[in-house]
Amino acid sequence: MKETIRNRVNELRTANAITQEVLAESVGVTRQTIIAIEKGNYIPSVLLALKIARFFKKSTEDMFSIIYEK
Repeated sequence: MKETIRNRVNELRTANAITQEVLAESVGVTRQTIIAIEKGNYIPSVLLALKIARFFKKSTEDMFSIIYEK
């Protein structure tokens, strides 16, 4: 089985009208890192995942989940 990480960063960011730049500055990374996370090209560290979840006032489980594919 293949495991992939699904995240809701783009969904919540756009729903709250927050720019990638504002999110990046708030969690201490570059805008390019936020882009890579949203595209699924980069899996954030535990620390970064916690910072993003805290920013959106969500649990890490609500922000990030594992998808199992055959």
